[in-house]
Parts: sequence; C-alpha cells; structure tokens
Amino acid sequence: MKLITIKETNNPSILKFEFSYFISPNKSYEFKNIDECKNSQLAQQLFYLPFVKTVYISGNFIAIEKFSIVEWNDVKFEVAEQIENYVNAGGEIVKVIEENKKTPITIYAESTPNPSVMKFVANKALTKTIIECKNIDETEASPLAKELFKFPFVKEVFFDQNYISITKYSVSEWQDVTNEIRVFIKEFLENGGIAVDETKVHQSEIQAKQEIHNFDNLDATSQKIINIIDEYIKPAVAADGGNILFDSYAEEEKKVKVVLQGACSGCPSSTFTLKNGIENMLKEMLHDQEIKVEAING
Repeated sequence: MKLITIKETNNPSILKFEFSYFISPNKSYEFKNIDECKNSQLAQQLFYLPFVKTVYISGNFIAIEKFSIVEWNDVKFEVAEQIENYVNAGGEIVKVIEENKKTPITIYAESTPNPSVMKFVANKALTKTIIECKNIDETEASPLAKELFKFPFVKEVFFDQNYISITKYSVSEWQDVTNEIRVFIKEFLENGGIAVDETKVHQSEIQAKQEIHNFDNLDATSQKIINIIDEYIKPAVAADGGNILFDSYAEEEKKVKVVLQGACSGCPSSTFTLKNGIENMLKEMLHDQEIKVEAING
C-alpha cells in the first residue's frame, strides 16, 4: 500500500516523506543520532543507512537530512519503500512518552556594538542554518520569529547556532523590554516551540556561493577571501551577534563586497570595523594594499 509522497524542501540536503494523515500531530521530533531514537524504532532503522544525518518527525511527514556521500535521486525511492514497509507491517512511528516536566531552558541577554540590537543566547542549539528575517513575511522557517514580530518594537530577527539577535525600533528602550523578550523566548522553547524549521529554510544566492560545489567555481582570490573571512573574521562577528558573508570580488577595482547580517547590519561601528579591521586584514593576508572592502547590509 502506497502511503508516502516524496517532496523536496528548500534545503537540498533535506527531503520530506509525506503521509496522507498525521503521524505526530502534537509534537515535533529531531533525532541527530541513533542514541536519541529511544522512542522511535523507525528513526533507529533509518540511521542504519550510512548517509542519514538527521531525522525529523512532525505533523504528517518524516524529513531526512543526508550527508553529501550520496544524491537523493539515487536513494529516495528505496528510503520511501523502507518507511512504507515498516508502517504497513504495523510498526509504530513514534512512541509518545508523557512528559511531566518541561525541558529547562536558560536564556540570557548580551548587549552588542549595535545599540539597536540585543543578543539572546540559549543553552541549547536553535538552528544549524543561519537565517535572517527582515519582517513577518520572511518567517516561514521560524515559528519563533513569527511570534517575536508580534511585539510592536521588534524590527528584525536573526538566528545563528544558539542565539537570536533582535533589532528593535526606537519606540522602546532595551532596558524596558529585554526581560520581557528573554522570558518569552524561554517559555516558547520550554513549551516545545520550534525556533527554526530546517526543512523550510530558503538558502540565498549569497549563502549558496559559500557552498563547496559553488566555492570550487570561484577564482583563486575569491576563495582565499572566503577562507580568511570564515577562519579569522566570522568568529569575532558572531560573538557580537552578527554574521558576515562574501558577496563578490572585482579584480579590476580590487573591491571586495561583503554582506553584514544580524547585529552588524546597520551598526554605527561597522564602517570602522570594515576599514580598520577586515580591510586591513585582507590587505595583509592577500599581500595587496589596494584592496577595498564595501559592505552590503543583509
């Protein structure tokens, strides 16, 4: 009996296997390895496939993130058949375990160099993919961001690893609203809310440029610039609640364009950082004093 429809997602590494009925209507699950699958024999079975990296179970679908050792076109039908055979044999997809206690979440706030942006750090991973929401229409992949935009002072929301950078409008001061936001995020996550749904993340052209298969098509100087940014600049920028991405390099003008996101976007000190930090570092490491850096706010 055919149960499953195979659907692509915005992330090429993740494929959805959709059912015609709800398999987990009230809770979402994310399994990163076989040890986490105690309440899902099906997820355990899927992890025996060497290319399976993460298994998501939610609503009416199972989504699987793969390692790059295979292409989905080569294995997707076999995976769908394996899931269907398991279900047709009467296998339980997820065993619901009653939880009496909420999972405790710690959220603390950090100021950033940008006075309009506050960084809220969690004691757990929130996302594997950097996402930036400029408005509520861009929150398809983030239920948490959608709720945050309901606060009238929230202007932009940025997620990276275990933190959220929130940009506010000037109608409110951080000293008046920081604790309200911190408590809201904590309670949202403790009640099982999803910060980022990895299956719905749209990868921008600029982010795609950083991927290995596109990286290999760039010129040697652009590749060096990306490596310098990733190794030396990104960690410091992330500590301040932001992100930096390579956009382009124009050989004839010696001009490097980068995209600033999160707390770095629109930050009053970003020009100083670009000229006295990033630009000087690139000049020194590329042995070219004519290099210029220009920022594009994300």
